[in-house]
Amino acid sequence: MKRYTYIVICVLCLVCTPIKAQLLYEVGGILSKHKSYILATNRLVDMQFLDTIPNVFKCFSKCNKVVTEFAMQDYEAIAALRQAAVLPDSVKLSNFYSETEYEYIDNSLRINLGMGLDQLCRMKPSYLTEMFRVELFKQWLNYDEERSMESFFEVVAAERDIPVIGLDNIGETMYMLFDREPFHWQCQELLKVIEYPENEVKQERAIKEMYLNGRLTDIAYQVEGPNNTSSISYSDYKVYCQRNTEWVKRLQPLLAKGDCFITLNAIYLGGEKGLLEKLRAAGYRVRPVNRTIHIKKQ
Repeated sequence: MKRYTYIVICVLCLVCTPIKAQLLYEVGGILSKHKSYILATNRLVDMQFLDTIPNVFKCFSKCNKVVTEFAMQDYEAIAALRQAAVLPDSVKLSNFYSETEYEYIDNSLRINLGMGLDQLCRMKPSYLTEMFRVELFKQWLNYDEERSMESFFEVVAAERDIPVIGLDNIGETMYMLFDREPFHWQCQELLKVIEYPENEVKQERAIKEMYLNGRLTDIAYQVEGPNNTSSISYSDYKVYCQRNTEWVKRLQPLLAKGDCFITLNAIYLGGEKGLLEKLRAAGYRVRPVNRTIHIKKQ
């Protein structure tokens, strides 16, 4: 009889364990007239994964605007970003590398991107680094840009004439992408990523797995921890955290009206310095949408 009771208790614990890992959050409280929602995203995750997040489409349907890091559907802004990725005529990439290093980078780009420095030498190193990283993710992590969940709701909003609001303007986005680091650091980072591509793949694979399990705080620790040897460094994370403070200010008038559906990369949200905690510190009630759902542990 005791053994039977023990088995029943174990089964109940397995079936009725509340979800602790969360990706969808409700933002409300006395500072907001209506509720808003924040969805953590990861660009390496297929949009089909959205079907596994309970209530995400229901929450989206309640909102009348989408808020994201940068409005990628603004084609004029995209054109400006592409122009910003080009080096000034006075700067030559070859001046920042030895002949051996330059040749090594050239060969690696040809193999992975199908283009060498004869075609790409006018692009800023940070742009080349990101191009190389994207190709790594396609080869090793099954990244499909067209099926990425990251821009799904932004695309849907554009199709339905729902306003899409960027938290960063074009100038700030250009700074984050191309000028956040001194030029000589960008050059060394490009070389480092090409020499040690496994560091990028290892880091993004770990973050993706944490994301799929809703471990936002662990993602923050993964990025700011001492074992991070990828191009998204601790110094980058500090910049993200500083930007979170500014984002809270920019979100305040939007959250006051409510009905916002906010989609942001998970790297910005978790941890003590993440956007969720900063919103709580500013007086908002931030809690998981699916906090009462129960799942069966495997």
